[in-house]
Amino acid sequence: MVRTTVTLFFCLMYMASAAAKDSFYEADNKLIQYTGRIDFTDPKKPRFWTAGVYIQAKFEGTYCEIIVNDEMLWGNSHNYLAIIVDNQAPIKVKLTGRTNTITAIKGLSKGAHTITICKNTEALIGYLEFVGLKCQKLLPLPARPVHKIEFIGNSITSGMGSDLASVACDKGVWYDQHNAWLAYGPITARALNAQWHLTSESGIGLIHNCCDKPFLMPRVFNKVSLSQDSIVWDFTRYQPDVVTICLGQNDGIQDSLKFTSAYIDFLKTLRGYYPQAQLVCLTSPMANDGLRKVLKNYITGVVTHVQAQGDQRVDKFFFSRGFNKGCGAHPDLDDHQNIAAELTAYLKKKMNW
Repeated sequence: MVRTTVTLFFCLMYMASAAAKDSFYEADNKLIQYTGRIDFTDPKKPRFWTAGVYIQAKFEGTYCEIIVNDEMLWGNSHNYLAIIVDNQAPIKVKLTGRTNTITAIKGLSKGAHTITICKNTEALIGYLEFVGLKCQKLLPLPARPVHKIEFIGNSITSGMGSDLASVACDKGVWYDQHNAWLAYGPITARALNAQWHLTSESGIGLIHNCCDKPFLMPRVFNKVSLSQDSIVWDFTRYQPDVVTICLGQNDGIQDSLKFTSAYIDFLKTLRGYYPQAQLVCLTSPMANDGLRKVLKNYITGVVTHVQAQGDQRVDKFFFSRGFNKGCGAHPDLDDHQNIAAELTAYLKKKMNW
């Protein structure tokens, strides 16, 4: 009788231990949710380049391990991630190798938790491949937010030069201060309970790029990666309610006819991809007084022309001032909060959200 009782006790302990043992969930698990321009050619290793792509999952337990591959472009570039659990403050993680096992999420309270993994750096730093999660148990996520926004832009929209918390300006490497999660677009989207895509990259312009960049925005807008004129994006995967266009900083002051003609053509391209979306043309948040004045004139003329041609779902919004407290006169994290506050108030009223 004693032997039977002891045996039963150890069997129950083993079963409990086995039940609590973590499981590995591969990237193609249906309970893992993806948002952004992602190449699913290999569903076990979905690949993405763009800043702001995010992955979400809900899990049970006190611990979650993340496995992700980093391209390590040029052999030494390392992407950054933002990891968020249950809407707590983001954890910023710099990847260190081609294959990375991240154990930052531990010591949580028992029960269900939601994890969000966001690519903080942009395509110029290389791609990431999501491999999977290790946790006690994955759970179904709630329904996605109904509203969808796409933010088109350059380094500002990508959150470049904004985060000085761990690496000061002109220290480390140029992308150490990237933080897409805390850029104005995602902040605005979260405030409006909307999904988001960032279609942005440092140096890109409408008719003129910075820094010898090879591809203008109209050339690569339909690609998964804006740094490569290759994999075509399937626009049926994401149809935004609102598209904001924040271009012109890298163009600078241009011939007005050339710039406005290119802008009108780009809006026609967007309308072809997004028949129902509200398009909103923005001034550059980091423009100096001279460029801001010129962009206001350009955009006013563009919007007036397009509306006169019959497209009433095109509008404009001008930021109140320049935001330049970050690296290289970019907005810093506080600036992005203020930029987002202005844009959120406008979109909330415009869209009646």
